[in-house]
Amino acid sequence: MCGRYVLVQQVEVLEKRFQVKVPPGYVHHTGVNIGPGSLAPVITDAAPGELQTFQFGLTPFWAKKRMYLFNARAEGDRNAENDPAYTGALEIVRKPAFRKPIRSQRCLVPFDAFIEGTVAEKLKRPFLVQPTDREPPYAFAGIWDSWVDQATGEVVNGFSLITQVANSTLQRLPHHRSPVVLAREHERAWIDPGLPLADVLSLLKPYPGDAMNAWPIDPAIRDPRAHDPALIKPLGEAVRSEQEFIFRADLVLQGMQPR
Repeated sequence: MCGRYVLVQQVEVLEKRFQVKVPPGYVHHTGVNIGPGSLAPVITDAAPGELQTFQFGLTPFWAKKRMYLFNARAEGDRNAENDPAYTGALEIVRKPAFRKPIRSQRCLVPFDAFIEGTVAEKLKRPFLVQPTDREPPYAFAGIWDSWVDQATGEVVNGFSLITQVANSTLQRLPHHRSPVVLAREHERAWIDPGLPLADVLSLLKPYPGDAMNAWPIDPAIRDPRAHDPALIKPLGEAVRSEQEFIFRADLVLQGMQPR
């Protein structure tokens, strides 16, 4: 699963990178420890030219109470053992919470890196993970939904990150899942409402493991209230030592916005 990620880019960088604008009233939310319940930037199929703020953690429109579904398995209920060689059906299309969003409510979720723990120790042994074949920011494949609180009338727009089997880098931690990171040339297709479902599903692949790396970081990051940029400084050797660490400290210092 992927429950924590990093985004420190200034809004102007995201506007240029994703060719979007901010609507009136937009508030830019960034941080080094974005987790379920946090507000974060997204670009949706409903407003592909805008940067919007949604909650990390989707609540299905039909739910009676608020939920925080932050990950959506591409395989649905299949591949319970998380076999990295799985190539079977992607039954996200059948899951009640996701079958509508995967067809018509998709979004790009900008990020700079993500945080993952090991299978056994979870975030007691965290790693910062990042693609190394191109510069940040990147985009997760996300889905979104809108839920109305019947007691207050509040509309909550939330998103989930789609996960796939672990690539070779995530397996080295070891971790059993990997968020779907889109190739840059596939980002606009992902939020194209006219894209056939078969083509949508074809984009749900793990990012190449040899184009990704991971570095151990401070276990204090497991506290969802922890937002010190020093917590994502590498504390040891990279999982793939031949790769260059491109998530630079100056990016963090320059990109962080006042909270």
